[in-house]
Amino acid sequence: MIDYPTLKIIWWLLVGVLLIGFAIMDGHDMGVGTLLPFVGKTDLERRVVINTVGPHWEGNQVWFITGGGAIFAAWPLVYATAFSGFYWALLAVLWALFLRPVGFDYRSKIHNASWRSFWDWGLFTGGAIPPLIFGVAFGNLLEGVPFQFDSYMVSTYSGSFWQLLNPFALLAGVVSSAMITMQGGAYLAHRTEGELQNRSINGAVGAALIMVLAFIAAGIWLQYIPGYRITSVVDANALADPMSKTVVREAGAWMANYSKQPLLWMLPIAGIAGALMTASLLIIRRTLTGFITSSIALAGVIGTAGASMFPFLMPSSSMPDASLTVWDSVSSHLTLGIMFWATVIFMPLILFYTSWAYRVMRGKVTVQQIQANEHSSY
Repeated sequence: MIDYPTLKIIWWLLVGVLLIGFAIMDGHDMGVGTLLPFVGKTDLERRVVINTVGPHWEGNQVWFITGGGAIFAAWPLVYATAFSGFYWALLAVLWALFLRPVGFDYRSKIHNASWRSFWDWGLFTGGAIPPLIFGVAFGNLLEGVPFQFDSYMVSTYSGSFWQLLNPFALLAGVVSSAMITMQGGAYLAHRTEGELQNRSINGAVGAALIMVLAFIAAGIWLQYIPGYRITSVVDANALADPMSKTVVREAGAWMANYSKQPLLWMLPIAGIAGALMTASLLIIRRTLTGFITSSIALAGVIGTAGASMFPFLMPSSSMPDASLTVWDSVSSHLTLGIMFWATVIFMPLILFYTSWAYRVMRGKVTVQQIQANEHSSY
């Protein structure tokens, strides 16, 4: 069996891969939902937009569910503490996501303009709210979350919902929203044609530029935010015990990993260059390549956040020594090992099925197709 410290690192990487997969796959249909009320000017155009992701959005939810399940199984202390501190924010995500299945299924059941407009904005809400809140959550992680453990190792969150909406976290939310909108616009540009494609490209290009500016601003700002650093000796073989270390906060600590490993700078470069290449490629109608570079940009942005924080997963601003890290908030050696081999078996199956589904349903979605399939299309 793989040794315990190595499994801890593997699961840090695997959860990162799942988050990137969620952003790329579920992110593009959320981005399509965000753009829906703005790129579709008529009912038929909006049905075209919806049907570009109609066959896939449910399957893409696998990434979201698997990512959440992996965090629960690999880092149970992180899962429990996050759901306590971010309770109202995550509840808002849940309620926004409720609008997606009913919006897709019921939107076109009734030929009524008000009914369809209501569900169009419902799909917009279900697509726009989750990325914004996830970005705000990551911003708060970088600033530190006010939680502490008592003598029974029960975590207590001492902040409030409104404290989550601080300026840096909101800027991180802008980065997240913009990159998901860019992803959705790039996908929509590849699956549509004519004026609908032109509007999708304009939306994706605008989102890409906003993402780059906000990402650079957040990176500069981050250098002045007190980060976290472990000052005690770390026992990588130890079982979960977040109180077994000493942590200090100091300005610039989040940049330390980049000084130690200069190759990590390729992550923010990929985020910025990928977004700029996406904008350029979409303008010249290289839509498939533009979608690929948009996906690279998402991976770069998420990877940048992960590399900056490593080995921290959920730093505590009120009790720094209680901060949750890769080393001291994980499941047992046996649990991580079983999960690893399950992932080795099932992840290729998910990738194969997803690739097959997209290949079968490839091609443009047109107004003529919607008119010809009036009663079977979304």
